[in-house]
Amino acid sequence: MTVALRDIRSPAWAMEAATAPAVVILLHGYGSNEADLTGLAAPLKLAMPWASLRAPLEAGNGGAAWFSIVTPGNPDSAPVAEATDAIWAWVDENLDPSTKVVPLGFSQGGLMANQLLRTRPERVLAPVVLGGFVQAASQPGDDALTHSRPALFWGRGAEDRVIGEPSIGRTRAYLPQHSTLVEKVYPGLAHGISAQEIDDVHDFLAREVGAGAVSNE
Repeated sequence: MTVALRDIRSPAWAMEAATAPAVVILLHGYGSNEADLTGLAAPLKLAMPWASLRAPLEAGNGGAAWFSIVTPGNPDSAPVAEATDAIWAWVDENLDPSTKVVPLGFSQGGLMANQLLRTRPERVLAPVVLGGFVQAASQPGDDALTHSRPALFWGRGAEDRVIGEPSIGRTRAYLPQHSTLVEKVYPGLAHGISAQEIDDVHDFLAREVGAGAVSNE
């Protein structure tokens, strides 16, 4: 049984989401919650509707997780698939079938952003992966992505000690073959999100999602 995900939605969601061509889906990291990434909406100057989803597994102290950490950076495929299905169930229930999804995820949420692209590539637009990685298991959309090569932003800190080199190496091998990759590595940044990275994501969304995605004011 797929778990129904809790969420926080942008203030104008009720008026705008039904007709918006694309919406942002915010996907938090391990041990965080649906409130965490909502603070990015203002500095990113998001003009699209957005929803921040809570991962299905309780992690204690008010936090949640998309999947349990067994082998860091190399999650088992079954729980990742279950979490992916839960996100798509939320999308199917809350969005028109024609609405594109712009996933923006940090850490574990970055992996989930990749998962959305790799499972329904036709539905996903301009995914943003911050401090995240890809899982090793092949996915249903991988073959299609080698041909369509959609734009994808992958940003990470040069001093990140949470996401290890095996995960980075796997992601570095995968993404250039399955996306038109914008890769940014930020000197001095650990496992976090910097102001420069936010500016770069803003510019990426403006370019790849188009007019109305973000404000330039």
